[in-house]
Amino acid sequence: MHDTNRPVNPYYSRTDTTKLDVPDSIWKRVLPPDLYEVARHGATEQAFIGKYWDYEGKGTYYCAACGNRLFRSDAKFASTCGWPSFFEPARPGSVVYREDRSYGMVRTEVLCGRCGAHLGHVFDDGPPPTGKRFCMNSISLEFEPDRPETKKPQ
Repeated sequence: MHDTNRPVNPYYSRTDTTKLDVPDSIWKRVLPPDLYEVARHGATEQAFIGKYWDYEGKGTYYCAACGNRLFRSDAKFASTCGWPSFFEPARPGSVVYREDRSYGMVRTEVLCGRCGAHLGHVFDDGPPPTGKRFCMNSISLEFEPDRPETKKPQ
C-alpha cells in the first residue's frame, strides 16, 4: 500500500537498467524511512526478522529502491546467518561491489548496480558452484513470484 504522505518513487522500474545518479535528498523524499536508512546509509536490519531470510518462494528478487533485477530464487540457499542468502546475482551488472572497512572489519559491500543502494555483503563461504554467500537485507529486496505456467488443453 502506498503511503499517501510520501511521493511515488519516479525512479522505480523493473525494466529500465539505466544507472541512476539521484541525490540523497531526493531518495529521502521518495523512500520509506526504514528502507532509506539501509539503502542510502548502509544500516543493517536485525538478523532473523526480515521477511525473506527463510522465505522459499520461487521467483525474482528486485531492488526495493529502484526495481533493478538482483537475484533469482534458484540461487537462494538456507543459511544460518539470519538474512536471505544467494550464491550468485541474477545477471552481470545486477550488483556492484565496494570495500567496507566499517566496524573494524574488512568486508565487501554489495550495492545495487543501478541505483547504488546498500543491499548487504558478500562472503567467500557459500555453496557451489560459486562459493559465494550474498547476505542481503530483506528490506532492500522486493520479491515477485514466478507466474504459474498455464497448462495447455490436451
